[in-house]
Amino acid sequence: MLVLVAPGQGAQTPGFLTPWLDLPGATDRVAAWSKAIDLDLLHYGTQADADAIRDTAVAQPLLVAAGILSAAALAGPDALASLPSGDGFDTGSDAPVPSALPGVTADVVAGHSVGEITAAVFAGVLDPVAALRLVRVRGLAMAQAAAVTDTGMAALLGGDPEIVVPHLERLGLTPANVNGAGQIVAAGTTEELAALAEDKPEGVRRVVPLKVAGAFHTRHMAPAVDVLGEAARELAPADPAVAYVSNRDGRVVESGAEVLDRLVGQVANPVRWDLCMETFKERGVTALVEVCPGGTLTGLAKRALPGVPTLALKTPDDLDAARALIAEHAGQTA
Repeated sequence: MLVLVAPGQGAQTPGFLTPWLDLPGATDRVAAWSKAIDLDLLHYGTQADADAIRDTAVAQPLLVAAGILSAAALAGPDALASLPSGDGFDTGSDAPVPSALPGVTADVVAGHSVGEITAAVFAGVLDPVAALRLVRVRGLAMAQAAAVTDTGMAALLGGDPEIVVPHLERLGLTPANVNGAGQIVAAGTTEELAALAEDKPEGVRRVVPLKVAGAFHTRHMAPAVDVLGEAARELAPADPAVAYVSNRDGRVVESGAEVLDRLVGQVANPVRWDLCMETFKERGVTALVEVCPGGTLTGLAKRALPGVPTLALKTPDDLDAARALIAEHAGQTA
């Protein structure tokens, strides 16, 4: 059983999109998306520095665009030119284990945080342009919410969740990402994070400040939920064509309307990637592929899903190996 996953904010690095633009049709497609959302994805993906792409309003659309582009490239050299770029996206397919992107096969799809919007495209819930317009609103709204209070996030490595979570709550922090594999990300004000650095939970080896612009997936993002909800009401989501696993609780969601509702609410609620990986395991995962800029989620899977082959799409050089893994595992059972 093949799982296709999309990473969240923080996975981007300067110039990471550059090698992908050498693929036939890639530059034209990204240029069209840039025009559609009024954001120069070509510039930010190739020339901008780390500070520029750390901006929430930039990072989120850039990650979704890269994920869609790299997933479509799995289908072959001509796939990018045929990527849908507007309304009327056809989500129908007679394939037994289809993905909504042309030629890409997966049994289960999921994304971490903003990667959930990328996964919604994989599943055929949203067409690429609708997804990019939605994530553009998301990024701007979350950046605005983050500007209200000086907040941030920090990763805690090690420790028992039953000890770590109550400790964070006592400090006023939120366990914003429960990632499994011994990793929880705390979020809150800079004062609360400073207190955490001085008072680590028992068993935690390190507290690593993250280079993000706010306390995502916490109450501090509540203003963004209303803005995103208003944008979502203008969309007409389709039901998922493949199993879509939600960050809220690791459950497979079968209704496109519910997927969209969860995408909106998740902005101010914790990401339960640990429960997503539990669902992968329960459904019999035999391989996992992470789209560009891959690495974070495959790293977690290697620790939480031992023995399951994983592959991260970092550059087009990884495409052939990913295609081979998909051909071997899609539609199979553990």
